[in-house]
Amino acid sequence: MTKTNHYLTALAVLVTLAALTALTIVAAVGNAEAATKARTTLTIQAEGVDLSGKVKSTKLSCLGNRNVKVYKQIGAEQRPTTDPVIASDISERQGNIGVWSNGNTGREGKFYARTRGTLECTGATSTTLVTRR
Repeated sequence: MTKTNHYLTALAVLVTLAALTALTIVAAVGNAEAATKARTTLTIQAEGVDLSGKVKSTKLSCLGNRNVKVYKQIGAEQRPTTDPVIASDISERQGNIGVWSNGNTGREGKFYARTRGTLECTGATSTTLVTRR
């Protein structure tokens, strides 16, 4: 092996190590960003067939402007891919909680609420609630 080939091989190894280091750093930063999402919880309550609830989080920016969908649970378990969405609302921040309300749905049955995650906040799903008139 000539000196030139030896240097080229060493250079290729160094470039490969630099690329792997850069990829490791990017992956670590991505994981750190995912880990910093603020946990969100979502509640649902009923007064007759009027549905409302709260969005809770330690991060104030996670409370307001969250799209909350209310699903009518068909079976024994929550299945948002097949359960119909019967109403939705955008939460409003009031102090250190977010509030949402769908008003009178006119329906009895089992319902639950969901909100999707954002760049800063996790998504959340409420427990199932049974309403009666």
